[in-house]
Amino acid sequence: MPKHLLFIAGSARKGSYNVSLAKAAQKEAESQGATTEFIDLSDYDLPLFNEDWEAENGVPQNAIKLKEKMAAADGVFFTTPEYNSSITPLLKNTIDWLTRKHEEGEKPLKAFDDKAAAIAATSPGGLGGIRVLVPLRLLLSNIGMNVVGTQLSVAHAAESLTESHTLTQEFHQNLLSKMIKTLIRIA
Repeated sequence: MPKHLLFIAGSARKGSYNVSLAKAAQKEAESQGATTEFIDLSDYDLPLFNEDWEAENGVPQNAIKLKEKMAAADGVFFTTPEYNSSITPLLKNTIDWLTRKHEEGEKPLKAFDDKAAAIAATSPGGLGGIRVLVPLRLLLSNIGMNVVGTQLSVAHAAESLTESHTLTQEFHQNLLSKMIKTLIRIA
């Protein structure tokens, strides 16, 4: 049975290079036999996490819907821009909401616990968002995900990704292919 993988970009910006990288990874996973779904976080609008808000309103329906997709997936590929050497508020807020219990007796981390993950970043600059991969790996590991050892950082995104979501450099494509193969294997 094929593995089902989700692809999530920590950016909702139109024309986001990280969305393009996530879609390039999605295409690679499909070529390796996985079933896939791209998750556009702008389709899952969430309030800024606040326990007082949660006490009054409960866990937002969008968080519950997304948590159910995460729980049903075998693995997740995350890509995110680097904001001040860390992950975007959009991705962090989403993860924070997805770790909340919404049912009596539910394990708080059920959407993430023991699930396979792979991480990548891209940016227009020369570092390709590499500094974000350390805090992203740490966060995902701390919530119970098994993060693939190989990671991808794509510098000079405008030249390294096409509008049809393909990588222009063979080195990047080979590394992405290896990451996806490992993600599928451990999922």
